[in-house]
Amino acid sequence: MAAIAVAKKLIPLFDRVLVQRAEAITKTKGGIVIPEKAQGKVLRGTVIAIGPGSRNDKGDHIPPSIKVGDVVLLPEYGGTKVELEDNKEFHLFRESDILAKLES
Repeated sequence: MAAIAVAKKLIPLFDRVLVQRAEAITKTKGGIVIPEKAQGKVLRGTVIAIGPGSRNDKGDHIPPSIKVGDVVLLPEYGGTKVELEDNKEFHLFRESDILAKLES
């Protein structure tokens, strides 16, 4: 619900994609708390909003290959951090920076 409200307020331009990273695993299945420094970097995220796409050299529109709601694999570094209401953290990536789309 909150992601839908964010998508209405922030509309990415061109081939930009707004992604909400998945939560880091903070406990093991046995209940052991993992220290913050030992937690792995989260490389998955859910697409919240997407721009209309880019244009090629001839000026033709190239539609994006992913859609809102897709779970994607993200690079370890990159993207622009965006903080919106309720201190929720999102990241803006170019579509070409996204590594893969994960099938459910």
